[in-house]
This record gives sequence, C-alpha cells and structure tokens, in this order.
Amino acid sequence: MRRGVAILAVTWLAACAPRPSLPDEPCELGQVVGGQAEPEAAERVPLPRKHAWEAAHGGEVAARPSVAARLAGWPRVRVAHDLPADDRAFLQRLARDTWRGLAAFTDREHALPVDHVRLSPASLARADARVGDYTNVTSVGLYLAAIAAAHEVGLLDRPAALARAGAVLDTLDRLETWDGFFFNYYDTTTLERSSHFVSFVDSGWLTAGLMVLRQTFRELGPRAGALIDRADYRLFWDPARGRMRHGYWTQTQKPSRFHYGVFYAESRLPSFIAIGKGDVPTSHWFGMVRTFPAACTWQRQVPQGRREKRADGVDFFGGWYVWKDVRYVPSWGGSLFEALMPTLVLDELALAPASLGANDVAHATVQRRYAGETLGLPVWGWSSSATLDPGGYGEHGVPDLGSIGYSTGVVTPHASALALAVDAPAAVANLRTLAARYPSYGDFGFYDAVDPVTGAVAPVYLTLDQAMIFLATANRLCHGCVQRRFAADPIAQRALPVLRAERFFD
Repeated sequence: MRRGVAILAVTWLAACAPRPSLPDEPCELGQVVGGQAEPEAAERVPLPRKHAWEAAHGGEVAARPSVAARLAGWPRVRVAHDLPADDRAFLQRLARDTWRGLAAFTDREHALPVDHVRLSPASLARADARVGDYTNVTSVGLYLAAIAAAHEVGLLDRPAALARAGAVLDTLDRLETWDGFFFNYYDTTTLERSSHFVSFVDSGWLTAGLMVLRQTFRELGPRAGALIDRADYRLFWDPARGRMRHGYWTQTQKPSRFHYGVFYAESRLPSFIAIGKGDVPTSHWFGMVRTFPAACTWQRQVPQGRREKRADGVDFFGGWYVWKDVRYVPSWGGSLFEALMPTLVLDELALAPASLGANDVAHATVQRRYAGETLGLPVWGWSSSATLDPGGYGEHGVPDLGSIGYSTGVVTPHASALALAVDAPAAVANLRTLAARYPSYGDFGFYDAVDPVTGAVAPVYLTLDQAMIFLATANRLCHGCVQRRFAADPIAQRALPVLRAERFFD
C-alpha cells in the first residue's frame, strides 16, 4: 500500500491555462496530467540494512511477526459495540480510541508511525497481520500535530507529550535529508530512506505539524523551528509558471515535470505555508486555477460565472460549477481529502468565509446529498482510502465535485471526520450510522473503508487517515485547538491576508 499524500497531479499546456493573457483555445484531456508516475519513480532505492535485518530473521516473510512485534501496542477487540449514545461522548470515545491506535502503531525503537496495519479477516494475531513498516513525512507531520492535540484534549499529560514528541524529533535528526528537506518515505525498522523523491506537498504537511508542535510546546520550539527554517520551498518554485512543482528527484537532481495547478486541493495548505515563510510570492496563491476554460471539453461541466478577476496584482479567472442548487469551485477528483484536509489546521470557515469556507461547506453538502439523492445510500464520505482488496488503495470521490471526477467506490470514515469542521451535526450522524450499520469500528476506532452496498469492511488502519480522524475530532472537542495553534504561528500570521482577498461566488 505504498502511496504518498501528493496524489493530485495537475498540469496543463497553454491552451488550458487560466490566464487572461492567453486565449481559451481548444484543449484535449491529454493535455492534463492526473496522478501519472514519472519515469524516475521506477528506480528503486536499495535498502541493504533492511535486507540484512530480514535475512537475520529468516527472510522477508519470516520476519513479518518480528516487524509486528516492534509496534508499541496491538488491538484486542475486532468490533466495538458499546459506543456512547450522547454525541459529545461519542466523539470523546472516538478520539480516545483513535489516539490509542496512533500511539500503538509506532515503532518502539524509533518512535515513528508505520504507514498501515492490515488485520487478518479471521484473526487479530500479530503474526497474521501485514504491517507497512515504512512512513511518509505527511504521516510524521500529522502525528506530531496529533501529539499536541492529545495533550489539548487531556489524553496525554505534558511530560508524556513532550517525551513522545521529543523522541520523534530525535529520530528526525538521524534521517538522511536533501537540501534541508526530508525524503518522501523512510523504513521505520532501519530508518533508511526508501524514496528518491522530495515532495512539495508532503514536506508542507510536515512543516504544518512542526508549526503546531512549537506553538503547543514552547520547550520544543527551537528544535521544531530549526527543521522549519532549513526547508526553503524555493526548491519547488517555478517562477515561469507561478506554481509549485510536485517535488524534486534527487537521483537525477531535477525537479518534477508536473505542477500543482488546481487551487482547490490539499496542496493549497503547503502553498499557504510557502507564502508565509516568504519563500514564494503571494501572487502564487492567485496563479492556481479555480476553473478551466469552457474549451476544455474533458471537464465534467462548463463553469458558470467564469470571469476575469484581479488580486495582489495577478489576473486570473474565477467561476464555479453547480450541482442541483449548490455552487462550488471544483477539486480535481471530488474527494473530501482534497476539499477538507487543510481544515485540520486552517479554520477556513472562519478565516475565508466568502471563498474557501463556503466551498468547504458546499463540498460536504454535495457529498451528503449525492449519497442519498443520487445513489440512495444510507452513508456518505468519499476520499482516497484503502480498498477491500488486500493491499489496495484507491482514489474515490463524488464525480460531479471534480473537474474530471473520481468514481465513488468505498466510503471512508475519515471523510466524515473531516466534515466535522464545516457540518458537525451531519458528520457525527454519519459516523454514528457507519458504526451502527457496519462492523466498521474496532478497538482503535474506525477501519479505513466500508462498502455501503455489501457491508464489507477493509480491516485496515492507515496512519494518515487515522491522524485525520483524530485531529478533526480533537478540533471539534476543544474548539479548534489545533487550528488556533497553527494560526498563532508567525508563518501563518504572515500568510493570512491571502485568505481574505477573494470571493468565490460573486
């Protein structure tokens, strides 16, 4: 289940560029690249220490129980049935159980969260499970923010939280880096990097976690600040396009061919951070596409209200899509991951009510109504998640919410949790329905995916998705504590004006 957070890959030729200086010429789907792998991705990184460790344990297959034994804890109950009836008590239970899972699925020696744990359908035994003993830097960043959140909601006292976060920082100090940035993946058993790629989006989420950490625990401020300061996001900046590249390939010492071009995506948060650090100009915020020209006939609908706007000296086009009576600026695939992940740390509803906040509400609303009104389903919540196939991972969304649109597929509980930031009553009701109708809630909270038609559940915990559930739930329980910590950081303070400069639905 090897995948990064940076799954939204969008670039386009001049014919699709949303710049007033360029004509809206005909364009083909082939001119837009989504989710494609670059040739450099095929080159594997050798892991000599990991192979030697596995050999000492009898080989890769024989070593799997030893990998599982390295984890700090393990679930004892497959399905929990005693969930509270009161909504706040339910969220408190969800936060507690999800945090226990995040804490359990960390490497005992190195303090890093593993990527995932997939339980056997027939057994809870460690020996029968599959552990993804590697980590992504986004997962590390969200885990650091989760430590801060666990302290805020009373699940960790201050000494325990400082010790846990300090252990992660100790390990980060040992990892191989490139030009101030961490690689996209590391093996949690040996700490070898397992990627040649330095990712813009994933690096941004690590910085976000460090920002929350230093605002929560001033004792850790200098250490977190040093890691933040050394990451210069100009490494990814393409001044000719005014956009951020996906990343940098270290084996060829060349930047990615692709750019993050669609504005309403999870990549807007790293862009916000890069602006706040002063590494890229504020004009970048308005250089990303809100809607594509009508001539781009591959998109799901022709944008309405698409007119020229100007902000911070940048000319760009606005516009929106419409589903029934709801206006929204589309994402690429229509997933709640793209739409709402930034709200884990950025209170867009309060800080950008006429733009991102309104759009966040619209996306949650369409997801909920699409499930009932179009598909006749009792639950909703589509986002990139595990699939029912062992080791599977897929991009899911409401097709109409995306410029191109993913198919619906399985429902993932983390999508509902993300919606707590913009429609808490509907989100809580959906989470409760998921737990009541399907065997989807285990010892460590919700499993990652549910087929709402057959009722089948993928018995897998993904650290990325569990961290999103926990942070979203903690924000709801402690009045946006994670968002307030992030907003208090000087980096966020410097970037906040860009959120107020635009109205989506004029």
